Amino acid sequence: MLPGPVRRELHARAADVLVRRQPVPWTALAGHRREAGRMRAWLRAVEQAAALATGAGDHQHAITLLEQALASPDIPRDARAELAPLLADIAVNGLRSDQTVEVLSQIVEDESLPAVLRGEIRLDLGLLLCNQVGMGGTGWTELERAAAELRSERPGLSARAMSALAMPYWPGSSIDVHRAWLEGAAVAAEDSGDEVVRTAVRANRAGLAMSCGDPEGWDLLKSLPTDHPDPGIRRHAARGLCNAADSAVWLGHFEGAEDLLREGLELSARSGAPYTEHTALGARLLLEWFTGRWTGLAERCEEFVAATADMPVISADARMVRGMLALSQGDWGASLSWLAGPDASSAEHAAAPLAAATSGALVRLALARQDVTAAAEESRSAWRKAAAKGVWVWAAELVPWAVEAVARAGDAEGARAMLEELSSGLAEVDAPSATAALSWGRAVLAEVEGHPLEAVPLYREAAAVFDRAPRPYAQALTAEGAARCTLAAVAAGGRAAAERQGEAVVDASRAADELAGCATRFTELGAVWDAARARAELRRHQPAKEGRPPGRPAYGGLLSPREREVAELASAGLTNKEIAATLHLSPRTVEQHVARAMRKLGTPSRQELAERREPAGPEAPERMTGAPVGTDGTE
Repeated sequence: MLPGPVRRELHARAADVLVRRQPVPWTALAGHRREAGRMRAWLRAVEQAAALATGAGDHQHAITLLEQALASPDIPRDARAELAPLLADIAVNGLRSDQTVEVLSQIVEDESLPAVLRGEIRLDLGLLLCNQVGMGGTGWTELERAAAELRSERPGLSARAMSALAMPYWPGSSIDVHRAWLEGAAVAAEDSGDEVVRTAVRANRAGLAMSCGDPEGWDLLKSLPTDHPDPGIRRHAARGLCNAADSAVWLGHFEGAEDLLREGLELSARSGAPYTEHTALGARLLLEWFTGRWTGLAERCEEFVAATADMPVISADARMVRGMLALSQGDWGASLSWLAGPDASSAEHAAAPLAAATSGALVRLALARQDVTAAAEESRSAWRKAAAKGVWVWAAELVPWAVEAVARAGDAEGARAMLEELSSGLAEVDAPSATAALSWGRAVLAEVEGHPLEAVPLYREAAAVFDRAPRPYAQALTAEGAARCTLAAVAAGGRAAAERQGEAVVDASRAADELAGCATRFTELGAVWDAARARAELRRHQPAKEGRPPGRPAYGGLLSPREREVAELASAGLTNKEIAATLHLSPRTVEQHVARAMRKLGTPSRQELAERREPAGPEAPERMTGAPVGTDGTE
């Protein structure tokens, strides 16, 4: 092993050779200078290497170099003050690491640093904590402190902190608080005379308007300078476009969202903003979920989660979509894990629209499992948070399930109050999804209260909006509701009542066709659980076909249609009781179907049914010898 002085001398000679090369290999040069003990020269090389990596779009390499330098106990204080803001700025635009947050958190506590410098670093630390780490409360506090520390001497940076506080996605504060921060940011931005800062505030003004469904948001987007030569201005414009695209997805303006995503992603890539690019990719997964582009979507979500595993805020879109896919497929255990498992964003830190939508999915899952009490508790908790935020367009994915849960729990007045509050909050907003959800929620309440004829036109009203969007899954769910209520009204003698009222909503034949169409659409999407439920509902009301031969059709060693249906749900993880509730069967009947399917396929466990499932037998209706379907669900 070489003695220390000799080793340092060799590193110094290597550094002298490398510095004369063109282009200079700054990363390698930095390593040799550090080993040679040339601290100032090492830090200059680190800065050059980081700048070169950032310019090439390799933000992670730049962040790693700066983190390592700032973590060194040998770095002089003045050099730390120079490199820390550089690390913070790169990390905000790139994708951070936990070490970045740790390093910056230590630096902002250094009282020997000038207050303005601490405020500048605190601004970026706050953005990192809120945007990427999922610590909105701590990040919010850091941003508030940064705004105060920077206001007098650096109004431009203070404006950036205040405009970040104006974004309503973060939990905790009401929309009125965000609007107040935006107005303060606008004043500070004008005082600064900095066009980059003015663009940042302009982007957030457009984002705030879009979030609330304010039609002015679309016009504000047109003022963003997407072709400006300054990369800083372009990055803020890209952020504005991508944030607006996400808002457009939640609003239900899918064509506009597609255009904004396309432009925002292109501008993000061209301007060197990987964080913004990743948020837009998450919004695209949401768009694919809503618009029914489900082929391969589960795999795309899982890949995105794996790529952003240490950034829960960024991966939250993908986790929620994956959880809702699992719910529609009847894989309720996986759904719960994706939506509320240990790796999911906590309700306290999740972005407000995602939190509301996730709660809606959890409420639906609890209702499917017949746990009305848990569903109602989740509904009331989520509704309180939505009301505290005040951005009512974000309640769209929560309201129908919350209304059903609360009404079924015996609080119809509470459910009605929810609908009235939502209706008031949607006045003068442009939000197709929320508007349709309001009709959906009213339909649900009418159905739960035993007024199916009142529910039918409301379900159809929602289905028509979802059809135009298009949102095929939501359209099928609401069309299923209309058909279900129509058939229920007919079964209860509602046809005569409807005719007396001069209504044309009760048509059993049409309703049966609609329900069959819903089952087909669910199947095409891959929503196994929903398709099974719709087919079971159809069987409850559809009369037996005339001319059908008596007895049970012979399937031999093949699965019958009902056995295949039960096997699909059993392999997804549903219990016999849950399958029985879905298919209107008794648990004993389900147990028999599962046993026959396992015997025919030779599988030792329910989980293997999915892997070894065979095509169903002839598509003839089953009829067991003996009595027809009875109230206990047996056949």
